[in-house]
Amino acid sequence: MLAHSLRTGSLRLKKGHVLTAGDLEAIGQGGISTVIVARLDDGDVGEDAAADTLAAAFTGAHIRAANASTGRVNLFATQAGLFCPDRGLIDGFNRIDPAITYACLAEHVAVQAGEMVATIKIIPLAVAGVTLEQAGRVIADPGFSRVAPFKPVRAGLIATMLPTLKTSVMDKTRERLAVRLAPSGSSLVEESRVAHTAEAVAAEIARMAAGLEMIMVFGASAVTDPEDVIPAAIRKAGGHVERVGMPVDPGNLLVLGTVGDVPVIGAPGCARSPKENGFDWVLARLLAGQMPSTADIAAMGVGGLLTEIVTRPQLRQPVVKSNPDGADLSVGIVLLAAGRASRMGEAAGHKLLAVFDGELLIRRLARMAMSSTARQTVVVTGYRGEDIAAQLDGLGVHLAHNPAFESGMASSLKCGLGALDETSAGALILLGDMPALTAAHLDRLIARFVEHQGRAIIRACDGERRGNPVILPRAAFAEAMALTGDVGARALIESGVFPVVDVEIGPAARLDVDTPEAVRAAGGVTESTGSADGQ
Repeated sequence: MLAHSLRTGSLRLKKGHVLTAGDLEAIGQGGISTVIVARLDDGDVGEDAAADTLAAAFTGAHIRAANASTGRVNLFATQAGLFCPDRGLIDGFNRIDPAITYACLAEHVAVQAGEMVATIKIIPLAVAGVTLEQAGRVIADPGFSRVAPFKPVRAGLIATMLPTLKTSVMDKTRERLAVRLAPSGSSLVEESRVAHTAEAVAAEIARMAAGLEMIMVFGASAVTDPEDVIPAAIRKAGGHVERVGMPVDPGNLLVLGTVGDVPVIGAPGCARSPKENGFDWVLARLLAGQMPSTADIAAMGVGGLLTEIVTRPQLRQPVVKSNPDGADLSVGIVLLAAGRASRMGEAAGHKLLAVFDGELLIRRLARMAMSSTARQTVVVTGYRGEDIAAQLDGLGVHLAHNPAFESGMASSLKCGLGALDETSAGALILLGDMPALTAAHLDRLIARFVEHQGRAIIRACDGERRGNPVILPRAAFAEAMALTGDVGARALIESGVFPVVDVEIGPAARLDVDTPEAVRAAGGVTESTGSADGQ
């Protein structure tokens, strides 16, 4: 077995390749006289076969194994939920033989379907069969690692009011809470704003507990002791307070209780922010059907300092909903072409049918998208959809018509994302009215997306001025699908949930043509005065 990859002329042999007489002759002809090899002892098992053996023995719920490659098998969640590894079993597994390893996410990390949660790696070219059998018995325990699926809940929000708390802050709190609930399929079905008194809060808790499955209380003032408004209200409503305070920072001032079977979370002030905090940890456990005890919360101190550290690891592969065992970080383009272009006025016609350098703008953008390194291009049509579609004939784009285009950009964004191939690791959101963009600009953004392993939002910029296009990672699709009205990717960027990387592409990031004057200033001719076919 070849111990190191080898390349000479047109010959390419990977590490672990079993050399044949023909290989040796070709290697000699390439001027190489010596290679380093390994010979297996009796009972040894090759790296890929060993990794596949362990993957086949693994029985963890809601986790699937990919195919082995270079001694590695990656494991992926098949459902959104809470990752639950058994530290004792895993430590025991990793003590069997240094050549056999299992690495995974931290305990109680929230994951999405298709997200990589662990990897089995055989370090050398082969391992002894006897230790492989021992490792197989350990990893076969169903509790070794599993995903506890999220259970969609109907949740209620109670917000208390004081003169010092702005209404806009309460509105933003509701929006961010809805985003937090969306990945589990849960919904925020009711909000109530009441006075900051135990009596008022207790009455709302009792009312909501009769029909909802989870209640969250955001106080206008921080909790200062176990008898403060929120814990007192839980008791007045006939409930039980499990814990006031937690060893997670930010998140210290969380309150957790129940009224009957309904969990009630008194959210700390930091939960108004999109940044990870102790509230997220407790919420994830509740959504997975686990009610943390006071002992569970007390054990969160190690790793609980969140303020200045990045808590989530950078995985080896992107979050991909389907076909996760490939290392493909391909991007699909969603070209938005559904709007009414109302700022153009009726006389000037549709901006996407304006002519630039002898070509209709929408065809120019679609052709440019198709010539980039993106895997596919979806064009979302709406207003004058038949006219737009007619100008794209022969380009090979996929058309997705949005009958609800008048409701705003969010519906078109969701329509486009839903039409993408499920193996796309990200979506480049391309506006149809940006004539200065080139395929090179798009490729620059895609390259940066790959560089960041498909886990960041990539945004075009012109110096310090932010612009478009934007690439959304697949992990952001669930939040995008929860958007409504005339909002787009900007709402996800401002939520702060995902890291954002700006990529300089110059003035093209800011140049759009919303008015007849803008069309002419950019060198275009409006539909009313341009060529009828424009092609």
